[in-house]
Amino acid sequence: MKKIGLLICMLLFSGSVSAVDGVSVEHGNGDLADMVRVGALWNWNKQWSTEGDWLVTGFWEVSLGTWRGNSAAGNSQTIGEVGITPVFRLQQRNLSGLAPYAEGAFSFYLISPTFINANRKFGSSLQFSEHIGFGARFGDHHEFDLGYSFQHISNGGIKKPNHGINFREVRFAYHF
Repeated sequence: MKKIGLLICMLLFSGSVSAVDGVSVEHGNGDLADMVRVGALWNWNKQWSTEGDWLVTGFWEVSLGTWRGNSAAGNSQTIGEVGITPVFRLQQRNLSGLAPYAEGAFSFYLISPTFINANRKFGSSLQFSEHIGFGARFGDHHEFDLGYSFQHISNGGIKKPNHGINFREVRFAYHF
């Protein structure tokens, strides 16, 4: 886990850091745990269904985060995570004011340790996730992004136990 986190940090802060299109911060909770995550965003620079008021677009997000267990079951842990997420977004093409959107994603995470409390164990460091959400971009150049999502994370049954975890999240991003 530490080696992979170091590798991702080296990639983020290498010479291609100027290619980063935005940054994000998330806070979530659920299943007797709190989550905090920061990320870097890279736009796809590709748009589909560009006719009319709505378009489909997306971005890559590389993130680092922690989950903190707060269960009365005992043995609560803080989990570290490293993730990569392709996000698909249906967004209104509003050139002024708010630009609402709906989004969906499938992520890959590496976590350590593999349990958050005595009753919630994840079986493996490799975790998969899907999320659905909605929000809006705003600002003079739509540089601000505020959204809400529901995320489910589990190992997809590759190893037992596979208790998984659900988070309800609020996310703020700034696009350069």
